[in-house]
Amino acid sequence: MLNIRRYQSSDHAAVWDLHKTALLAAGAYIHDSPFDVDLAQIEAVYLNGHGEFLVGTIEDRVVAMGALRRTDPARAEIKRMRVHADFQRHGFGQAIYTALEKRAVELGYSVLHLDTAVVLVGAQHFYAKNGFKEVRRGKLGILDCIFYEKRIDSAKS
Repeated sequence: MLNIRRYQSSDHAAVWDLHKTALLAAGAYIHDSPFDVDLAQIEAVYLNGHGEFLVGTIEDRVVAMGALRRTDPARAEIKRMRVHADFQRHGFGQAIYTALEKRAVELGYSVLHLDTAVVLVGAQHFYAKNGFKEVRRGKLGILDCIFYEKRIDSAKS
């Protein structure tokens, strides 16, 4: 059974490991990426900035994670959605996403947005299934990415 809770500083090593392991498995990991600096300051970037960072645990092992980062008063970005390869296809990513969307509504956001690498086809299907629409394509560093948006309705969440 997956337990979803807010990130704690004691989760830092496990979160970093999950991030790296998941991206390596998908062929999307970039060593020493400047895009990973947020993971060194999760409290400041997510928890203290009108956002959220959730971890999913099984028997105290972090097996899933996801975050919500404020980008303006009405918009928040979904970030760091990861599920360990050994625990995929069990609905854990969906559970994390659902909790993040609920939190976004509580925080007063009306639009969620995100990006994902073109090579992450499973992520593209996941976001489309959850109502995200592609708004453009472009590069983030060396990765070709797809950018998505979704309006959220406080009556639905």
